[in-house]
Amino acid sequence: MVDPLRDPDDPELLDPYQSRSLAILVEGARLASGAVRYGKVGKVGSAAVVVNRENPLPSGNFGCALDGTSVEVASTLLQLEHTFAAVGRAEAVVYASPTTVDEIEGIADDSGWYAVEELQTVVHRGPASVAEGVRRAADADLPGIVELLSDELVGNRERLGRWLGHRLDDPRCLVMVVDDGDRIGGFVSGFAERGVGLVEQCVVRPARRRRGVGRSLVVSAAAELRSSGAVLVASQVDEGPGERFAEACGFVAAYPVTAYVRRVDELLD
Repeated sequence: MVDPLRDPDDPELLDPYQSRSLAILVEGARLASGAVRYGKVGKVGSAAVVVNRENPLPSGNFGCALDGTSVEVASTLLQLEHTFAAVGRAEAVVYASPTTVDEIEGIADDSGWYAVEELQTVVHRGPASVAEGVRRAADADLPGIVELLSDELVGNRERLGRWLGHRLDDPRCLVMVVDDGDRIGGFVSGFAERGVGLVEQCVVRPARRRRGVGRSLVVSAAAELRSSGAVLVASQVDEGPGERFAEACGFVAAYPVTAYVRRVDELLD
């Protein structure tokens, strides 16, 4: 029997109409999350964009939903280069999902943008409850979380600390941790607004990996997001190992996303 909600060409994914509707909701939440606290969400050409000088991660500075004619999309990509350069980013980032025109690959290639990452948007469908040992983060946990993030990502620790502090102060944001003795063993971050919850980032200390810590954090985050009013809980993961981990946490695949990048610091040299 054919599932009417699934793509007949790829039964693992939603059909194009369902996936576009879902992508609109997920991208709206991702844009709002990226703007915490001093960022702005708006339009650049035909794209929806968030820019946030305070956010040191790519999650606070990106474009999505590039819709329009080929000429309009090509013009938008050019405008995005200047937009991200103006806020001091080394790269301009665009996420292409079902809300973006199908021709984006050719347009991006002609404009000097490169596909750098294949992602999968996944939706939580499994049971969820807060695992033993997982708790809400407090201000005292910030240095430990910054340490974990600094190990995973190249970035200024002071900026990371300020950004995390903003998120702890915002009721839409979720940060949960698990302890490893007197230090933080891992953390997960999330966001919920207008019935849409996002599990955004999960980092576990290397010595605690492959022990179920990551799964406990992610499932606990899904439970907390639901408790805060999220009807839909979604995430974006890398294809392959990321998908398998998400599946183990109760997520199912919904639609693919491609990340395109354009170096903009080179344009200003």
